[in-house]
Amino acid sequence: MDVSGGRGQPRPGNDESAEHTGPEAPAPGGTGDAPTAPSAPTPADAKDARPEGPTPDAGAPAPESGTPQDTGAAPDHGAPDRGAPAHGRDRVPEHPEPPADRPARAPAGRPEHPDHPFAHSGSGKGQAPQRPEERRRGGLLMGRPFGVPVYVAPSWFLVAILITWVFGGQIDRVLPELGAASYLVSLFFAVAFYASVLVHELAHTLAALRFKLPVRRIQLQFFGGVSEIEKEAETPGREFVLAFVGPLLSLVLAGLFYLGLLAVDPGSVPGVLLAGLMVSNLIVAAFNLLPGLPLDGGRMLRAVVWAITGKPMTGTVAAAWVGRALAVCVLIGLPLLTQSGALGSDAVDNVGMDTVLDALLAAILAAIIWTGAGNSLRMARLREHLPELRARTLTRRAVPVESDTPLSEALRRANAAGARALVVVDADGVPVSLVREAAIVGVPEHRRPWVPAGTLAQDITDGMRVSAELAGEELLDALRATPATEYLVVEETGEIYGVLSAADVERAFVKAMARPS
Repeated sequence: MDVSGGRGQPRPGNDESAEHTGPEAPAPGGTGDAPTAPSAPTPADAKDARPEGPTPDAGAPAPESGTPQDTGAAPDHGAPDRGAPAHGRDRVPEHPEPPADRPARAPAGRPEHPDHPFAHSGSGKGQAPQRPEERRRGGLLMGRPFGVPVYVAPSWFLVAILITWVFGGQIDRVLPELGAASYLVSLFFAVAFYASVLVHELAHTLAALRFKLPVRRIQLQFFGGVSEIEKEAETPGREFVLAFVGPLLSLVLAGLFYLGLLAVDPGSVPGVLLAGLMVSNLIVAAFNLLPGLPLDGGRMLRAVVWAITGKPMTGTVAAAWVGRALAVCVLIGLPLLTQSGALGSDAVDNVGMDTVLDALLAAILAAIIWTGAGNSLRMARLREHLPELRARTLTRRAVPVESDTPLSEALRRANAAGARALVVVDADGVPVSLVREAAIVGVPEHRRPWVPAGTLAQDITDGMRVSAELAGEELLDALRATPATEYLVVEETGEIYGVLSAADVERAFVKAMARPS
């Protein structure tokens, strides 16, 4: 839908956004080293509100003191992770109010929707699409190597305590003369181990930056780290390299620790530390090379299948299901291998605390792999459907009104034109604010003749002007950059095209995700 394309003549827009389905959208996020996709838009807070038609009531009582306030303004969610391009900053041409008896024309090939007038539209409490990561910082910020923030999640401290306790007991058996100091040595090992995990993740980050793929952050957390890469590699070759460099760096670190071990006494504190770091990095490399998502080996398998079939989605499906099979193998096989002594420990005939801990560890690892594989499938489907989100097709047609126009009269004009949005313009016809849908719903019908439309409007900022050509991830980025409930959609020439509701984007996203790939 559109405000105005010329002097007083509403230009064609689109009303397909009139449908209001409102199931909650999924909130995908990155898992393992897999690249993260744009998250699902946050669903609207309220159910559809459908008041009766906006016919002015001539006998309505005088308005009460005060003006109803909008209760559905989008909250401030902070700055975006990365800037989105600004659109439509040029001054728009004049847009005087259209005659009330001149209805808007429907765009070619798109039917009118007289059964969905503006006054009957759903809740305006939708807010700009937002990643869950934007609502939480991700832990303790440790630094910004190469401009990428590194966070330590609270779960890391739990793992550090666990490693200190377990490895400290082993050091005490090897070097009993240390006494309680063995746990200080073990704590140093825990920190050094996670430093090597950070090097593993930095390898992914540097490769991503080399391929001009933005990295949102690195997070050290329970059982490893996560490099959150915002976009997918353009070719299977780059995907393979991006996944392989992590395990490769872990193998290089293991080799360096082995060379260091040759230069010291294996029975000394440095020898024990170097041996532990060598073995742990070998385990990290071997585990990540397993061919199942969300592990690096799964991304390498995905790249191979992608290169063979030419379809990235086929590679994702294959690698994700292999990942789920690995999860089952870990859940069943790890306790059996441990109990049989195949991993280097003594065979266990009875069930003890160690057996229970092994089973618990296997269950946690299996759950992480299974969940990560499922998230990878969801991310792939997300990217596959993102191009369906187009600002031009989701935009509501709108009519311009002056600030002092009574709300009932503004709604009458909108309904007559088949529009579902209101834009407040100044004396020169330049749009200055957008009337918020949630505010309209909150005004009782009998008060609408005495409530000026301008009192329910939100000033238009540069970030609230979006290009009609935006689609997919670029559209979501633009909306995340400036959280709001409505946006002014403009053509590349600066001409107004209509009003985009964040709630409509949310619903379109959910419907797209519900369709099979």
